[in-house]
Amino acid sequence: VLDRRAVTRLTGVLFGGGTEDQVALRPSGVLGRRVERVRAGGGEAVWRPRGTVLITGGTGALGARVARWAAAEGAGHVVLTSRRGVEAPGAVGLRDELVGLGVRVSVVACDAADREALAGVLAEYPVDAVVHTAGVLDDGVIDALTPERFATVLRAKALGALHLDELTRDRDLDAFVLFSSFAGSIGAAGQGNYAAANAFLDTLAERRRAAGLPATSIAWGPWADGGMADETRSASRMRRGGVLPMNAEAATAVLARAAASDTPAVVVADLDWADFAPALTLTRPNPLIASLPEARAALEAAATGAGRTAIDDRAGLLGRLTGLTRAEQDRVLLETVQSCAAGVLGYAGAVAVPAERAFRDLGVDSLTAVELRNGLSALTGVTGLAATVVFDHPTPMALARHLRERLLGDAAEAEPVGPVSGGAVVGDDPVVIVGMACRFPGGVRDPEGLWRLLSEGGDAVGPFPADRGWDLTALYDPEGERPGTTLVDVGAFLEGVGAF
Repeated sequence: VLDRRAVTRLTGVLFGGGTEDQVALRPSGVLGRRVERVRAGGGEAVWRPRGTVLITGGTGALGARVARWAAAEGAGHVVLTSRRGVEAPGAVGLRDELVGLGVRVSVVACDAADREALAGVLAEYPVDAVVHTAGVLDDGVIDALTPERFATVLRAKALGALHLDELTRDRDLDAFVLFSSFAGSIGAAGQGNYAAANAFLDTLAERRRAAGLPATSIAWGPWADGGMADETRSASRMRRGGVLPMNAEAATAVLARAAASDTPAVVVADLDWADFAPALTLTRPNPLIASLPEARAALEAAATGAGRTAIDDRAGLLGRLTGLTRAEQDRVLLETVQSCAAGVLGYAGAVAVPAERAFRDLGVDSLTAVELRNGLSALTGVTGLAATVVFDHPTPMALARHLRERLLGDAAEAEPVGPVSGGAVVGDDPVVIVGMACRFPGGVRDPEGLWRLLSEGGDAVGPFPADRGWDLTALYDPEGERPGTTLVDVGAFLEGVGAF
């Protein structure tokens, strides 16, 4: 409740000068979140599947791996659910493979987000354990996400988990395992909706544990060989950020230990800390990982080494540019931009990135734009580049010229701009705007008319012009029933076009 106490705590967070970048305001206080390393001890308990194990998303890549593992570990009956059941690609082959291992297998068409259908499956198959692997991706940066795109992801991941929780509370389960994601616990670029869905799973597991029920939410990093992040561009981007694909056999071994542990929510990922920690803290400090010794060591190394490297890169690049003509400076920086863009976009090399082609046409979106900005900052030593720099300077050549100005400042203008006589540079030749011209709807015929239209809030929309030979009666059909017609009879038109 936004009462006086909550407001006081909120203002304390905003103006207190602390380092927390993500907090939760609760009646009990202001809470921060930390990731801590789980230390494996001797004689650690493991979960051994027995009886009937229900695996949602069971015909997918991760569900199939869990099914094979459960069969090998002693499960007597494996129930695999997916929206298409035996019609899903590879479902029949997986069923036959598991039957060959001596396990009873049922492949059922059931969407876990459909509560009634799921209740029917649980009534037909009394289960001893649940593993929820179902999920879908619909990645996009925040301003591209819509309620519909959230709903698609939340339905498969969060709603399915909620129904499993509600419908099995009267069962004596050995395990209730939710396949969550690294995106929900740590974050992942372009996965705001997926992060929300998986954060729900983590909290659901904590709630079940608080109620005395079994539950484990495992926030997985990417799995190799068929995981949801096993897509070329996504995998390449995650690798560059220090998040590596996990060996599937190693991951399933962790699954057995995590499901039997006392911790309701764990993160399991293979990280290259030298790349991951600096990337996670690139735009602001991130206390989430502050207690991890690997993260602290990586950040200390980056603070001493990366800062020095940036200075060296900048100095080295300045040295290469000094003494060159403006055109030569542009060429050197253009090659830098092209090489960086090729790496981010997965192109064969710099030559595959045309100098005058728009970044959007090359495949740059809001997500890769930030990655390209970060790469250029690292390569050139230029800091403070806007996240939108590749859209503000929309071609490699335009961006190269912008980088030249950022690197050289006034030195970029040292090239002669006037005639040379007797070795002396005449630099005071002015640039004169002789005139400007434009035509726009609303009767605008010159810049003054355009300014008047804008400043006065004029309306440039009017009736269809009568000087173009159009059959206005036949063209306008407000009912929209006749082909080749328009629903409206107004528009923004240039005046006098019929006189051309």
